[in-house]
Amino acid sequence: MKNTTIINKARAYCEQRGARFTPLREKVYQLMLERHGPMGAYDLLDNLKETESGAKPATVYRALDFLLDFGLIHRLESTNAFVACYHFGCHHPVQFLICDSCGDVSEIQSEGLKETLDNQAKQYGFKVSKQTIEAHGLCADCQESESATMGEQQHEC
Repeated sequence: MKNTTIINKARAYCEQRGARFTPLREKVYQLMLERHGPMGAYDLLDNLKETESGAKPATVYRALDFLLDFGLIHRLESTNAFVACYHFGCHHPVQFLICDSCGDVSEIQSEGLKETLDNQAKQYGFKVSKQTIEAHGLCADCQESESATMGEQQHEC
């Protein structure tokens, strides 16, 4: 889906809920969509300052809070970064695969994981209100690069 389509969908989604998708919120979301990966608040601020010279950290944090509240982005707790969500508008459990080498992040939906967690929590008298799971490792490209490097090192012996 094109970024303009996603932006238009996000604008309509916010308006349906009685919230304004202000130009600044839109710009922050657009920057995140263009990145296709995690961004920290200060990375966003640096990018935002290219077009909004008066942007301050509080400006970015307010926009991020709004985007989080409306499910348009997710926060990666382990890296204190944010990623765009492409299927907002539905309450969904979130699982991320985070590459420790290149920083790539993939959002996945694991079948049965939410139900398993909910059932186990219920056994302890606990009700899960929000679920985010982050798995760290190496993406396929980085594994391939690592294998190639390891192979080269083995040939040098």
